[in-house]
Amino acid sequence: MKELTNKNLLSLEDYEKGREQIKSDLLLHKKNRSITIGENILLLFEDFDTIKYQVHEMLRIEKISKESDINEEISAYTSLIPDGDNLKATMLIMYPDIEERRVMLKKLHDLENSIYLCIDNSKRIFAVSDEDLERTRDEKTSAVHFLRFQLDSDSMEKFKSSDNIVFGAAHDSYSSDIKIGSETKSALLNDFE
Repeated sequence: MKELTNKNLLSLEDYEKGREQIKSDLLLHKKNRSITIGENILLLFEDFDTIKYQVHEMLRIEKISKESDINEEISAYTSLIPDGDNLKATMLIMYPDIEERRVMLKKLHDLENSIYLCIDNSKRIFAVSDEDLERTRDEKTSAVHFLRFQLDSDSMEKFKSSDNIVFGAAHDSYSSDIKIGSETKSALLNDFE
């Protein structure tokens, strides 16, 4: 795993100068690192570059330049960088209408524990959700969750050679799946290095 440190980051001034180009490059990078499961779930697969950008943005917004504070921000986000034997994603549950979202977040209680990866129609690998903190209450789920798909060596090898990789949701109130394309697979393969 490539480690994010203070040395990887630009100064606030240099980041501000290059921000538009950095943002444009990141949008291209993220293009093949996101999928939708059904109409309302978006998975954004994180990696070193997406987290580095996120840290830069937080430092910019908060105007953080003190080394100890920068290290605190890095520490808060580095757990979202894949470790070489997993995929990590931010899951967004999206309902544009506020009232519908309120109703659905109640209805979709525990959805974050129903998200899976399936390779060649084999056993589903369910994501580990929200290792950093509890994001579900007794009555509803959160609109944002952090997921880790942990793969053993056999699953990683199957992932590398398969053309049938599916991500899905297996919840009583939300059941859908999507087979990823070759561009997405190629982007995600980098997470196993």
